[in-house]
Amino acid sequence: MSLGYFSYPIPANEPVLNYAPGSMERATLKRVLAELKKEEIDIPMYIGAEEVRTNNKRSLHPPHERAHTLGFFHFGDEQHVKQAIDAALKVKETWSNTSWETRAHIFLKAADLIATKYRAHMNGTTMLGQSKTAYQAEIDSACELIDFLRFNVYFLTEIYKQQPISSPGMHNRTEWRALEGFVLAVTPFNFTAIAGNLPASAAMCGNVVVWKPADSQVYAAQMFMRIMKEAGLPDGVINLVYVEGAVLGDVCFSHPDFAGVHFTGSTAVFNNMWKTIGQNINKYKGYPRIVGETGGKDFVVAHKTADVDVVVTALARGAFEYQGQKCSAASRAYLPSNLAEEIKHKLVAEVKTMKMGSVEDFTNFMGAVIDEKSFDKIKGYLDNIDGTKAKILVGGKCDKTTGYFVEPTIIETDDPLYATMCEEIFGPVLTIYTYDADKFEEALQFVDSTSPYALTGAIISQDRAAVELATQKLRHSAGNFYINDKPTGAVVGQQPFGGGRASGTNDKAGSMINLYRWLSARTIKETFNPATDYRYSFLQES
Repeated sequence: MSLGYFSYPIPANEPVLNYAPGSMERATLKRVLAELKKEEIDIPMYIGAEEVRTNNKRSLHPPHERAHTLGFFHFGDEQHVKQAIDAALKVKETWSNTSWETRAHIFLKAADLIATKYRAHMNGTTMLGQSKTAYQAEIDSACELIDFLRFNVYFLTEIYKQQPISSPGMHNRTEWRALEGFVLAVTPFNFTAIAGNLPASAAMCGNVVVWKPADSQVYAAQMFMRIMKEAGLPDGVINLVYVEGAVLGDVCFSHPDFAGVHFTGSTAVFNNMWKTIGQNINKYKGYPRIVGETGGKDFVVAHKTADVDVVVTALARGAFEYQGQKCSAASRAYLPSNLAEEIKHKLVAEVKTMKMGSVEDFTNFMGAVIDEKSFDKIKGYLDNIDGTKAKILVGGKCDKTTGYFVEPTIIETDDPLYATMCEEIFGPVLTIYTYDADKFEEALQFVDSTSPYALTGAIISQDRAAVELATQKLRHSAGNFYINDKPTGAVVGQQPFGGGRASGTNDKAGSMINLYRWLSARTIKETFNPATDYRYSFLQES
């Protein structure tokens, strides 16, 4: 029963702590990192009210310190996926009928717990499990995750307010219902905030969720799950399982109550999901919602009027923060011939100052790439650079002796369609192509047509006409477009994130747009003085 209209005003973005020497947050984080490393944690699956443990335990290791064991997680199978679905559906009616203020306060409390009591633990598990520096973890597993929880409460409140008009003698209203069935959330390794938001946003809308994180992100995912439980999330609303992707798909995509998938990951996996769902469409009670953010081959194009230092900084940060493992990372750059040599000279010099190593050393700018598979893929690209169509300007060395370390690498090519200009690498590799400074529009055509992806991109120019031209010509080349900035760093509520083409469904996490996908509207008309005769006035002869 609703006893009032409760207000959830637009929040402010969570302030980013800087972890400077001598700061309290730095000391706290250092202490928590030491505590986390002392304990080998035993991580269960969370299915309904149960902490499920199996005989199949898999170890977790920091990517930058392979010899250290953070703990073990219990790997599941087909039966555990079925149990998770059953647990979700068991509580679905109760959860979807829970008052909005009760649901909202669970997620707002979780945000406050992350902002205060567990901030260092969310950042620490992300740093150790995913090899993020303190600052990269702070903007991800603290600030962005907090923002997702708080802003989504505000956004959903605003959606609930959206109601139709009514004429005299009747009243119309819209119910924003949860979907009928369960939602599957499949989340990536590279952002703890994304991993938390994909199940949480669907659950906030009244849905029940089966959540499978990437194996390499389990360490932080379980921390978020524990926080959600402490915040009051009822058992069974979000069920956290660790299983093979194929097993997950076989069970979930053939279940009649499958209502939707919230996905971030590779384009190939998402395409296969879409195909499987389509093939199974007759099995479902309704048409499932398919929401995905996938790959990227993100660009920076500099105009002949660009500020050289702005370009250099945008490329240094955009390409190499978090080892280039952001969906939005700059991986191809188009430089005008009049500025290219100066930009390359300064950029190479900057890259040579970047320290790489353990994220527990706060002076390191980069950690390791996520795992051996990623390491081998990146190394394969670098090993193929033979100096004919492309050459390495700086970096290029790879070493997995102690961790999966790949040097920040800049490749220069004279072929705008060279493999590393076109294909997603997902590592600290930037490829540069120099174009004729007087053929800017031709360069924009290469930017638009080179890659199947359309996630993020940037134009750097001091010429307003060039900015406008690029904005128009590249309208469908990036879902998030930046002017005089790097193509990374989208902030919840400020730059809703998502792309088109092969980069996903562009459902814009961090905005109302995404939440609409987890709602199903029902329109209700109530007539106060119903008709009692089928005859209309026009039927009368006189």
